[in-house]
Amino acid sequence: MLDAAVELADTGGIDAVTMPALAQALGLTAMSLYRYVASKDTLLLLLQEQGMGPPPASIAKAKDWRAGLESYAAASGDVYRRHPWMLDITITGIASTPNNLAWIEAGLAALADVALTREERLAVVLQVSGHARFRALVERGYTDRADATGDQVSSVVLAEARLLGRLVTEGRFPHLHATLESGVLTDDSFNNFDFGLTRLLDGVSEYVDHRS
Repeated sequence: MLDAAVELADTGGIDAVTMPALAQALGLTAMSLYRYVASKDTLLLLLQEQGMGPPPASIAKAKDWRAGLESYAAASGDVYRRHPWMLDITITGIASTPNNLAWIEAGLAALADVALTREERLAVVLQVSGHARFRALVERGYTDRADATGDQVSSVVLAEARLLGRLVTEGRFPHLHATLESGVLTDDSFNNFDFGLTRLLDGVSEYVDHRS
């Protein structure tokens, strides 16, 4: 059942996953489906669990805590790229399903030997998770725009840079103007998200060294 629900979501997005549509895909009546899933909210929770899957072994096999969290962030991003509809499921708390809990466990395990309190370890894992989710959200936005116009993502970025170049004047937005003039939007050699994650982990490392 959940494989069919994931297929619906992968094809048509989260809005395509309805009880009638899933029932039709399974060859059931909508009413009979309620014997297996009590509500649409329950279906979405199970759908998220299925889409997330278990965390990869690469997190546990990483050489140190930092490499483990880098693997955690990369693997999270891969999940969102495979199933972009997961970004449309509202976060209302920590999902209490096995796979979601296993991901948190994997992140905490990577930090098990680091001189942080348990509260701090959880905070770091949540920050890395949030970073991966936001990165995937931005990437999906650009991909959707490119798909809508039939262009490459690079063309969308270039068009955006040109538009901002006309709108952002030096007199009104001096710092943003100077930043755009430097060509940051079209500089493929610098990745904002890689930089952000690196600095986040640098901060954790420095904090741990200071406490030690």
